[in-house]
Amino acid sequence: MIDITNRFKRRLAAGPTAPLGSWLMAAAPSTAEAMGHVGFDFLVVDMEHVPIDLGDLAHILRAIGCTGAAPVVRLPWNDQVMVKRVLDLGAETVMVPFVESAEEARAAVSFARYPPTGVRGVAAVHRASRFGRASDYLGRADSETFVIVQLETPRAIARLAEIAAVPGVDALFVGPGDLSAAMGRMGQVGHAEVQALIARAAEGAKAVGKPIGIVGPNPDMVARFLDYGYAFAAVASDVAMMTGRAADWLGTLRGANASPAGGPAAAY
Repeated sequence: MIDITNRFKRRLAAGPTAPLGSWLMAAAPSTAEAMGHVGFDFLVVDMEHVPIDLGDLAHILRAIGCTGAAPVVRLPWNDQVMVKRVLDLGAETVMVPFVESAEEARAAVSFARYPPTGVRGVAAVHRASRFGRASDYLGRADSETFVIVQLETPRAIARLAEIAAVPGVDALFVGPGDLSAAMGRMGQVGHAEVQALIARAAEGAKAVGKPIGIVGPNPDMVARFLDYGYAFAAVASDVAMMTGRAADWLGTLRGANASPAGGPAAAY
């Protein structure tokens, strides 16, 4: 039998340590493959802010599939057609951005589930079904597909409990960059008010028994998020790490101060 097990779902459930990942911003299969071999538990393929089309996504998923990392695909929007096509391409875990209500969460879940529980269109032969060779795909797809909804505003976090209660919402994810902007603290993820709300979101998720994830710009901030109670976390991105290290080494050679790797632009 051909394996269609969702590795991210299994890794998150296994515990006890929080899965660690990073963001992919380079839109390059080679970079995705290289990051996968570093040892990250998961890698977020960002279709919202990166020029990745569906053809690119297929190649990036193939590249990550050669490694031990699990792909998480952040969709460009909560869109039925896009969810269907991304799942057919082989994404097993999808992150839906900017969910602010239970109604929007229910829509996201329905897009990712086959009838009668959802509205995902049915096809027998595509990359997700191993081109039809995984004969049990249609029967197992709903249970293997993992839906993460992203909370990016104070309004969304205020509604965390009702969003988390939607059947089929498997995990939550706080976007600290957009959250800080929505709070009038653009680029100030470390501000005390932003940090307090980030901590409150972790407490709220724990209270309702729902895993919650986040991304941070550097290891110190990610460690702080894990202390708050986040169940999984991403640190910086492939591009932030590359440019940060490049700036650091160039600064050393020129005798100048350089920006630290994974600066503010790494928090999404």
